[in-house]
Amino acid sequence: MYRGFNLKLNWDNEKLYQMGIELFNRNKVEVEKTLNNFISIDGFLDGSNMQGNWFPQISSNIFISHSHKDEKIAISLAGWLFDSFKIKAFIDSCIWGYSDKLLRMIDNKYCLNPGGETYNYQKRNYSTSHVHMMLSTALTMMIDKSECLFFLNTPSSITSSDIISKTESPWIYSEIAMTQVLRQTIPKRRRPSDYKYFSKGGVLDEDLKIKYDVNLLHLTEINQDSLVTWQEKSTLNDPLQALNILYEINPIRNLTILKG
Repeated sequence: MYRGFNLKLNWDNEKLYQMGIELFNRNKVEVEKTLNNFISIDGFLDGSNMQGNWFPQISSNIFISHSHKDEKIAISLAGWLFDSFKIKAFIDSCIWGYSDKLLRMIDNKYCLNPGGETYNYQKRNYSTSHVHMMLSTALTMMIDKSECLFFLNTPSSITSSDIISKTESPWIYSEIAMTQVLRQTIPKRRRPSDYKYFSKGGVLDEDLKIKYDVNLLHLTEINQDSLVTWQEKSTLNDPLQALNILYEINPIRNLTILKG
């Protein structure tokens, strides 16, 4: 990942949404394989094989991180990016549903109590931790592969204060935290920079109305006006050139500079 952007946006555009839905559906992968496809010789489920099949890596320029309540806005944004610049965006909720489906399949095979009406608490905790780890790993790999990340900052995803923002979503917390620790990969077409940057991390919690501290200072703030300016300055239908222009009109600010 090269750059991250804190995008404040509240679109409700049916045309853009329909464009995004077409892209969203193209990225959907048929994952109807039974668990028998993933049982190794020693009788164990092959977690690495399951991860690769259920959470496939999709080629994209921009990773869109968002609350599940903002899926329509995220899909509309993906439609606008492709229509305006031919930029391919990965919407993280594209693979959230896969984890629920996989988890249900595992739980129904391995975690049911005698009688088949309830689940074993310990077994279900075990299966959930594995599937969520697969999903978390897949999302981290996608963020690392994507050139930049757009965090869709809305009241559904973030509760803001003057200093620290908070989220109730463990997935948003994880994705933003990963943008702080992943390597910064400068695209070959961009001239190497003579500095590095960092920002402090947040504090981990979990759901049940539990909130995560999310530090957004390392993400460049943009909004709908920023997107309009970007579109006006990008005359070529070239995704890489469009990204170059995005970086140039939104230079890195408010970051601690480390010499050498």
